[in-house]
Amino acid sequence: MTRPLTAAQRRMIEAADPGTGRLRGTEAQLTALVKRGLAFRHPRPPHDHFLTPAGHRAREAAQAQAEPSDPSEPQAPASTGGVFAARAGGEPVPPAAEGPARTREVRSAWQGMLELRRMTNPDASTDRPCAWERTHLVQAAALALEAAGHRPAGAAEGEDGYRVRETPQPDAVAVHAPDAPTLRACVETLEASGWQAGEYTEPRTRRRYVLASPRRV
Repeated sequence: MTRPLTAAQRRMIEAADPGTGRLRGTEAQLTALVKRGLAFRHPRPPHDHFLTPAGHRAREAAQAQAEPSDPSEPQAPASTGGVFAARAGGEPVPPAAEGPARTREVRSAWQGMLELRRMTNPDASTDRPCAWERTHLVQAAALALEAAGHRPAGAAEGEDGYRVRETPQPDAVAVHAPDAPTLRACVETLEASGWQAGEYTEPRTRRRYVLASPRRV
């Protein structure tokens, strides 16, 4: 289980710049957030630290807990450490984690991802994946799809929706969908999010799928 954030770490995350996610703190405090995946150190001087998508999610969760909630709306359980998990499809999902709360969660994570692109791509571009996405292909592709409104497959066999899976290729993921229109829609979403995507046919099953990799230029 992920260790809960300390009070000092929560204060640092909540005090991050609302626009850029820039953090302030001691070197030890900032390094601790980096180790937890909630912050990253900018590669260019002055080497400031900024929130990662998980860090933005942690701040969103802290803000949501501080706001009065609607008692009629199911609330997602508090996350230990506030780490966002993109849905690749096929994983069990608690009913309380669905609905408006999940929509806000995904929107915050996607905005954090765009900010991470802006801060880490050499030309500050937000229209193509950054280094983090290239090392977390399944999570990155799944976030792009869910943020665009696509529905991941449920845990039960036969539940419709997309499924993002690893492939033998180190720089590509496979996306499976229940029908041709959904598959084409996934291609369009991934291309708009900075990925190279195309439809292919599995030799044995003859089923169509999408092969996608982060665009570099």
